Amino acid sequence: MKNIKTFLVALLAVTGTLLGVSCIEKKSFDSPTGYDFNKPVKYNMPEKLTEISGLAFKNGNADSVYAEEDETGRVYYFKPGDKQIKHSEFGKDGDYEDIAVVNNQIVMMRSDGVFFVFPFNNLRSTPNVGVQKVNDLLPKGEYEGLYADEKANQLYALCKDCKVDNTAKTSSGYIMKIAANGTLEQSGQFSINVKEITEITGQKKMLFHPSAITKNKFTNEWYILSSVNKMLVVADANWKVKNVYPLNPSLFIQPEGMAIDNQRNLYISNEGDEITPGNILKFNYKK
Repeated sequence: MKNIKTFLVALLAVTGTLLGVSCIEKKSFDSPTGYDFNKPVKYNMPEKLTEISGLAFKNGNADSVYAEEDETGRVYYFKPGDKQIKHSEFGKDGDYEDIAVVNNQIVMMRSDGVFFVFPFNNLRSTPNVGVQKVNDLLPKGEYEGLYADEKANQLYALCKDCKVDNTAKTSSGYIMKIAANGTLEQSGQFSINVKEITEITGQKKMLFHPSAITKNKFTNEWYILSSVNKMLVVADANWKVKNVYPLNPSLFIQPEGMAIDNQRNLYISNEGDEITPGNILKFNYKK
């Protein structure tokens, strides 16, 4: 009988430990209205896109994803779930951080704020032709987030770390008009108040470094993603911060890209490493 009791005590202890681990793994994270950040559909990327750093759609159509990684001058295009992906070369190797499709142009943004623009119809040309390199449009700094407003033919670029900012106070952004021939012209500015983020999170001080930006056109809200800070910030149409959502680090390993399709589904891309493949997480919209 004593042996049976000892066995039962040991079994309960092990069970309790396992339950504890299970609870940690299944910890629930809050999500923006309409989404569940705990239940994504995951698309693992092939080795070529291990370091996927941005993604975009054309007119919100999620049948084709346009993406880039931060080492080579290539645009990749594929349907979510495809094992074989195609690419088009537009430039030399470099640290490319985001991509946009707007006004029938593809816009690639390098981390130093330099843009490469070429006609969408040239995407499948080999080699690619008609690439424009746009220098000195943005202040010196590091940029990772780019969003295209296809109706207004405008681009929004957000600083990750710029000399004009104190990242404990502000993250600056710049608005650009894009013409049908791919010409870019700066047309405005905006900023994220980091103190509004710290007030919501309860932190005394934070160095905010955003890695992606997109607009939820259905709610007129801005979504600002930070890989370094492991959070999603939601701001209103005037850039006032409304809420902050911590991200599960075991799921969002290195979130670098973000887009919303025309069915309101949210997509976030994660860079991988030598062990873990890069991926795109799809969060289906639920009313």
